Amino acid sequence: MSLSSVLNSVPRTIRTLAATGHPEGYHGGYQRGSQFFEGWYVKLISADRSARIAIIPGVFLGEHDEAFVQVLDGVTGRSWYEAYDAQEFSGATKSFDVNVAGNAFSDRGVEVNLPLSSLHGSVRFTSPMDPWPVTAASPGIMGRYGWVPVMECYHGLVSFGHDLAGSLTLDGVEQTFDGGLGYIEKDWGRAFPAGYVWMQTNHFQMRGVSLSASIALIPWGRSRFRGFIVGLRMPGRDGTPVLHRFATYTGAETTRLNVDDELVTWTLRNIQGAELRIRAERRRGGLLHAPTRTKMHRRVEETLDGRVHVELVNPAGRTVFEDVGEAAGLEVHGDISDLIAMS
Repeated sequence: MSLSSVLNSVPRTIRTLAATGHPEGYHGGYQRGSQFFEGWYVKLISADRSARIAIIPGVFLGEHDEAFVQVLDGVTGRSWYEAYDAQEFSGATKSFDVNVAGNAFSDRGVEVNLPLSSLHGSVRFTSPMDPWPVTAASPGIMGRYGWVPVMECYHGLVSFGHDLAGSLTLDGVEQTFDGGLGYIEKDWGRAFPAGYVWMQTNHFQMRGVSLSASIALIPWGRSRFRGFIVGLRMPGRDGTPVLHRFATYTGAETTRLNVDDELVTWTLRNIQGAELRIRAERRRGGLLHAPTRTKMHRRVEETLDGRVHVELVNPAGRTVFEDVGEAAGLEVHGDISDLIAMS
């Protein structure tokens, strides 16, 4: 019996659970008979922050199958969506290794030649990936919800931060990323949430600090709840990274959430009594495609020019970290009034 025959004989649910332990890999090979999307958000920031590019390779399988590469120029706010035949997509299941029509993305770097956006070149990742820890009890950023087989959207954090080298040419202008800093996360499932706030930055004055934070309306049977995941990764006293987690599955709570035209103000408290206070400045960005149940054509505004003030206060009320993250990604989309009202 061939290896492929053996693998195909394994129940799909078992293989799907095995894939859960590799959130960085491609999950679409385990899906059958329903709409599915998967996309990797690759953020590239130059050393002087004058070049800020997000590249999103991915695939949508549904009424009209297609592969795609999206590009957001965080400096100008321009964005491009380049569609390809779904057969031009390939992805490894147990590692970050994706190819769309010859455009390659992996834990080694990025190599692109995109005619619509006039973007071409290569950027190497010169330090190892720094992923959200994966364990049997908590397979990545989603915690135990990563094991739930009926979630509308799954999330993975491939690298909190890694060093860059190389260059990209955009519209005939070369942008050098030597000494720059990268970040990678991803989503997969059936559709994006109906309402959500997402933000990310790893450009603080204190080197090695990275913040990833999202709160969304999560379908749950015939109802829905407000779920959130926040990770603040920072150097510990001995230099070993420490990950402060504030999430629905850790028992943390959102004590304040306010969104207006200028600011997102968000306060969280964990079960030990520590508080995380976030204040993000909203700035105009570019429009990206996001998945619905049937297609990749919902437009979402995202900026790479945000500023996020972060304060971590211990249970005794002492501020143990306070800094401002620059070159921040920020999205506010959908049913925000319901997201704010729901507890």
